[in-house]
Amino acid sequence: MSVNCGMKEPVKAVLTIASADAGRRLDLVLAEHWPDFSRTRLAGWIRDGQVRVDGKPVKPRHAVSTGESVRLEATLETHPDNPQPEAIALDILFEDEALLIVNKPPGMVVHPGSGNPDGTLVNALLHHDPGLAPLPRAGLVHRLDKDTSGCLVVARTMAAHRHLVAAMKRRDIKRHYQALVWGEVIAGGRVDAPLGRHPVDRRRQVVRADGKRAVTHYRVARRLAGSTLLDVVLETGRTHQIRVHMAHIQFPIVGDPVYGRRGCPAGLGEVQRQAWQDFGRQALHAARIGIPHPDGQREIEAHSSLPTDMQRLLDCLETPADD
Repeated sequence: MSVNCGMKEPVKAVLTIASADAGRRLDLVLAEHWPDFSRTRLAGWIRDGQVRVDGKPVKPRHAVSTGESVRLEATLETHPDNPQPEAIALDILFEDEALLIVNKPPGMVVHPGSGNPDGTLVNALLHHDPGLAPLPRAGLVHRLDKDTSGCLVVARTMAAHRHLVAAMKRRDIKRHYQALVWGEVIAGGRVDAPLGRHPVDRRRQVVRADGKRAVTHYRVARRLAGSTLLDVVLETGRTHQIRVHMAHIQFPIVGDPVYGRRGCPAGLGEVQRQAWQDFGRQALHAARIGIPHPDGQREIEAHSSLPTDMQRLLDCLETPADD
């Protein structure tokens, strides 16, 4: 099979039907042999006459026969939700033909939306690889909040996208975070508290009995002035999960403008107080991610160092308070 999958470029593929597939529906056979394309997309191409069997148009339910030649000649259009590419630099932690893992900086919006029409990670991804254009959200498998930094996974083919989305649902993708929280956390623990939308402010999440199950594991990494650095592992992946769960157990993330506290703890020196107050985002970083590769042969793990602003705050809070 020969497949060319660039932005609005021709897609060409040829398949000779083997005896093992004889008698089966054409759309099902093609979905198995050409996993870069969904069955729905292939069925549409068949109906449009862009897939021919022995040179003739057929229907998706056509029962194939041994030796038939199936030829695809179509155009893979840009996904309607994807924006225009922009030449924005990316910090790439891992890259091969199936996927990318990028290191998202704090302050970058992942996908265009209200108030953020451009300058997003998706704009940057489409410039880096125009072949992502047909994929939903340019292949993004999950998200990070604007002011959360760190590892993000991007699929580069439809087959990889389906594999990684399924892996996420099975919780086979392991996401490890570092979070700086208010107060002294004595020991690690587990938060099992369901999350749902706030009944009034739809942009916020809250712990509520009728919410979706959400589980967060954490352990103490470093104790600092007025705060604790935690290593956090997500068992589930709900919107704002770590931020809400940490606030729920009375250790909100430092700098969190939505779920955090105002001011700063007692006992800090002047320089520490100033550094705390100047930190203008939630101190949350996606430090490591482990994923089953779509080829089924290996595990991929990527690491992201703490961004400069967060590392500077930690260093300041580790030094003795000035008088």
